[in-house]
Amino acid sequence: MRTLLVLGGGYGGLALIQELLNNHLPHDMEIVLIDRMPYQGIKTEYYALAAGTVNDYHLRIQFPVHPRLTVRYGEVGSIDLDSRMIFMETGEPVSYDILAIALGCTDNYHGIQGAEQYTCSIQSFSETRETYRRLNDVKPYGTVNIVGGGLSGVEIAAELRESRPDLNISILDRGERVLSAFPAKLSKYVEEWFSEHHVETLGKISVSHVEKDAIYNGTQAIPADVTVWTAGIQPVRVVQQLEVAKDRSGRIMLDQYYNIADYPEVYVLGDCASLPFAPSAQAAGAQGEQVAHVLQALWRGETPKLHAIKLKGTLGSLGKHAGFGLMGRRSVMGRVPRLLKSGVLWMSKRPLG
Repeated sequence: MRTLLVLGGGYGGLALIQELLNNHLPHDMEIVLIDRMPYQGIKTEYYALAAGTVNDYHLRIQFPVHPRLTVRYGEVGSIDLDSRMIFMETGEPVSYDILAIALGCTDNYHGIQGAEQYTCSIQSFSETRETYRRLNDVKPYGTVNIVGGGLSGVEIAAELRESRPDLNISILDRGERVLSAFPAKLSKYVEEWFSEHHVETLGKISVSHVEKDAIYNGTQAIPADVTVWTAGIQPVRVVQQLEVAKDRSGRIMLDQYYNIADYPEVYVLGDCASLPFAPSAQAAGAQGEQVAHVLQALWRGETPKLHAIKLKGTLGSLGKHAGFGLMGRRSVMGRVPRLLKSGVLWMSKRPLG
């Protein structure tokens, strides 16, 4: 038997597996999935778990059960591309014929002293659980600072406001406005929502270092009981350690079929891959399906034909009743994008249709 080894059961890895299991898998091919958890975590909703408005059971999707799929649990320690082997953190080796790296991302602290040590994260399920504990242990009238005014920072600030009306919440961003990657009109709508709901937004903050109870904008201390970090992501450590060509963000450069040039049997998906758009669950899922189509064509002895990935847009929530989004070039604001996001979440929990 040949082995397709999939590292990571997130949006990209599961989309690849599901597409292959739903269509013809060669009789001599088995799929092995390695993940540190016994289910997929719905990462796009971790902000709500951190805020305490959902419990973690509702953010789990069970892995598919299939006779040609073996699921193994554990942490990947290293990848040896030359010997076609990965090593678990326990030291146990696992060999492969085809490898799909879909391990996702971790926080990027940009070398800022104290940031990793003294801030909370929402990048993994276990880190998000700890963030939930710390946020919800803050005493009434306490202060929470969220570093980073992108999509994650905005969503956790709004959700926390609904969960804890008693807290003093601020978003700190180095840009002039929150959601600087979005159109100004949309950004203004979100800023106004925050103003109405007494969430402070502070721009032009350049974090120099972080201490236990404050972040520093140069020499200015900005105190907080808890600081949450949403100021950038990077591929996980295992991918950082791979000596292959990468872009400025540390993501692996790929050929036209999403494989590594010198290792055509190795495919890279999602947040670890250098793609022409920002990392997202939607992009990872679409890419996972395309890698499945590439493999199916190669197994048939054909040249793969791929269409450019077209993303449907971005949706964000402002608590449970308002939202915002970008559908193509059109900004949408208010209740409709929130309802749309709820619908997308409902669909994602039913991957088998």
